[in-house]
Amino acid sequence: METITWHDFEKVELRTGTILEVADFPDARKPAYKVQVDFGPHGIKWSSAQITKHYTKEQLIGRQIVGVINFPKKQIATFMSEFLLTGFADSNGDIVLTSIEHPVPNGSKLI
Repeated sequence: METITWHDFEKVELRTGTILEVADFPDARKPAYKVQVDFGPHGIKWSSAQITKHYTKEQLIGRQIVGVINFPKKQIATFMSEFLLTGFADSNGDIVLTSIEHPVPNGSKLI
């Protein structure tokens, strides 16, 4: 593992957002959703997320998530992903979303 400086960590824009919309993504190589998230003052952004094993579309609407919003956009099949939705792999390699214990304003930075 490489050690980073505090300055390096501060460069990563880990921000909270609320999921507004979730759509199927049949063009993805692995099962995934298209997820639209409101990051408050940082805007509304879309991402592709391989989270279909643990979450239905209905369970995700209104949920607060943590996303990295300062990566460059990335083409995923026919879709342009604008941020990275964060999570952890469970023992089967399926993604479990990073959770927020209490609601915070959209756009809040992880500190």
